[in-house]
Parts: sequence; C-alpha cells; structure tokens
Amino acid sequence: GIDMNKVLLSLVLLLSFSSAYAGDCFEDKDVDDCRVKAEQGDAKAQVNLGGMYHLGLGVLQDDKQAVKWFRKAAEQGSADAQVMLGLMYANGQGVIQDYKQAIEWYRKAAEQGSAYAQNNLGWSYSNGQGVVQDHKQAVKWYRKAAEQGYANAQSKLGAMYMIGKGVIQDDVMAHMYLNVAAANGDKSAAKGRGLVAKGMTPSQLAEAQKLAREWMRNHE
Repeated sequence: GIDMNKVLLSLVLLLSFSSAYAGDCFEDKDVDDCRVKAEQGDAKAQVNLGGMYHLGLGVLQDDKQAVKWFRKAAEQGSADAQVMLGLMYANGQGVIQDYKQAIEWYRKAAEQGSAYAQNNLGWSYSNGQGVVQDHKQAVKWYRKAAEQGYANAQSKLGAMYMIGKGVIQDDVMAHMYLNVAAANGDKSAAKGRGLVAKGMTPSQLAEAQKLAREWMRNHE
C-alpha cells in the first residue's frame, strides 16, 4: 500500500531511484555540489537534494526542504520527483497529508511510465484513497506496472483475478500472475498461489504454469 513509514519511504527512495542517483552528487554525498546544480535548475540535482533532506544525508533532516526540492523537479517533469512528492503528500511529511494531491502526482509519474507510481495509483483506486474506488481502474494501473516486471503489482493483479474484482474471476489467470510475482521475489504471492491452487484441477494448474512460463519468456 501507500501508508509507508519513514524507513520504508527512505528505502523506496534509495532503491527505486538508484538509476536517477547513479554517479552524481547524491552518490558522492556532496551536498554543496547538489545544491549549486539544484539552484541552477538541474532537475536531477533537485531530486537528489530533496532526497538528502528527506533522509538527513549530509544535511539536517528536513521534510519541508525535501518537499520544496521535490516540487521544483516534479514541476519540471521529473517522474522520480513526482513519485516522491506523491509519497510525501500521502504520508503527510513536510506537507499536510492530502490524498488527492498524492494522486495527482502519482498520475503524472504513472503516465510517464513509472511502474512504482502505476502500482500506487492502482492501490489508490482499489482502496478508494484520494479517488472514488474503481476496481477496473485499479486493474488497469496494476497491469501497466505488472507488464514492466513490478512484482508487487503482479501479485495484486493475481489477487484481483482470484476474487474477481475489476476483472472476471479466473483461477488460471490468478495463479499465473501470483506465480510470476513469486518468481520475481514477492513473498506474499507464493501464499496466494497456494490458496488458488487448492481449488484448481490438474489441467488448470498445468495451463496456469504454461502461461506463467510464457509470460516470463515474453517479459525478459
């Protein structure tokens, strides 16, 4: 889900955006270098500086400053910054908690192809947080993230097929997505896969496993 505590948010920052941070002022922990570039309008440096303030790396931890720099980069179209700003709004860190604002920023990043934002948008639609609950929209965004190899979205999509929300209930598809998610490292997916399997015939299981193999081949 979206309600992450600070530690998780920090991990998300470091793991999801390692590409954005590779080989620059964030990696070098060079706050001054980041600040100079950020003030010159470099969006990547702005995200990095925001991240440093959020995590308290080389500066005093300050979420208001983090939000300020994430916003500058987000307004320049940085998907990483848009996701971070969305998370800050969702968690009420450095800003008043505001799910509608979180959705606006997730959507901008999701439309740019951020799997992390697509997954969060799916979760928001599924739970009616910041938007009117809409399971079809949830499935749509989970599917986009799942297609990009995002294991958590694959697992959630499997769950939607399992219970028939936003899609027609389908054990074979549920098993396939949960199987793929489990192979991609989602711990909860393996449990879900076991639950679905209990109600399936041997031929359904064989079909689901065949589909999962094909999925993995097509999404390498």
